[in-house]
Amino acid sequence: MLRGEFAKPYWQQLQRFVAGQRARYTVFPPDPEVFAALHLTPYERTRVVILGQDPYHGPNQAHGLCFSVRPGVAVPPSLANIYKELHSDLGLPIPSHGNLEAWARQGVLLLNTTLTVRAGQAASHQGQGWEMFTDEVLRTVNGKSHRVVFVLWGASARKKKSLIDLTRHTVIESAHPSPLSAHNGFFGSHPFSRTNAALLEAGLEPIDWSLPAG
Repeated sequence: MLRGEFAKPYWQQLQRFVAGQRARYTVFPPDPEVFAALHLTPYERTRVVILGQDPYHGPNQAHGLCFSVRPGVAVPPSLANIYKELHSDLGLPIPSHGNLEAWARQGVLLLNTTLTVRAGQAASHQGQGWEMFTDEVLRTVNGKSHRVVFVLWGASARKKKSLIDLTRHTVIESAHPSPLSAHNGFFGSHPFSRTNAALLEAGLEPIDWSLPAG
């Protein structure tokens, strides 16, 4: 469904840029995991979209899913706040790890708007073309006939609301879970119960937001 993007000039320029960055610097996530979100949550299974911005830029953190980190890696501050809200909203125990693959496998597309980043350099790959590709991902998901719940946290994600048909889909938006902004409306926003309520209302299976140990 996205193959047409690969023939566009911006895509060729973007791939040259990323290849050049990988030749000179460490780039996250590793090349095989850049599209992990799309592989783990294919179009036909997508029921929820959670939109992030950049991959994590610390060692061994990013593995292609927004807000998620590899097993054994310390839970980053924004994800820790997501877990606090998960506990407050649904009463679920706070997980001991930061791997969100279990959500992705249920149809939660954990999409960053920029899919690569230079190690230690936040926002270093923004404005190079990734946003054009991920906007097309959002447009494609927006084209689904059944309801999709789009979860938009923070100003950057909320700008993407214009790509979503609000007559067919549900948008849940709030401040970002970052420690800098979580107290400005993220805490207490109940995104998990509201997502499941929207899915159930549309006759769709809710998400099991609990995460297995390990």
